[in-house]
Amino acid sequence: MKTALLVLAGTAVALAAMPADAQRHSNGATCVQMRQGRCVASNRMSRADARRSSAYRVGYAFGPGYRYNAFAALPRPVVTQYRLRPNFRYVQRGGYVYEVNPRTYRVVRVIAAS
Repeated sequence: MKTALLVLAGTAVALAAMPADAQRHSNGATCVQMRQGRCVASNRMSRADARRSSAYRVGYAFGPGYRYNAFAALPRPVVTQYRLRPNFRYVQRGGYVYEVNPRTYRVVRVIAAS
């Protein structure tokens, strides 16, 4: 009887420790607090929130004639945090950076850059 109670109590503790709304999170984050033009506090977005909030989704094709941003014009914190490389093309628009494959011209990754 004592063992059964201990097992039951252990199971209850394990279930209580699990998050109620366990979602997979994206690399995107929304800035909550800015100081001197820099984001000092942010909240991670779920993948569904990141997909809904961006104008272009992964797989969208910009095409070869689109005016892409120069790699040097991208925000340095975003470049270092997400390890962006100069051999890809980038579009910065509406608080997001879109990483574009240079061969297919399709969006590979959507990054919240607010």
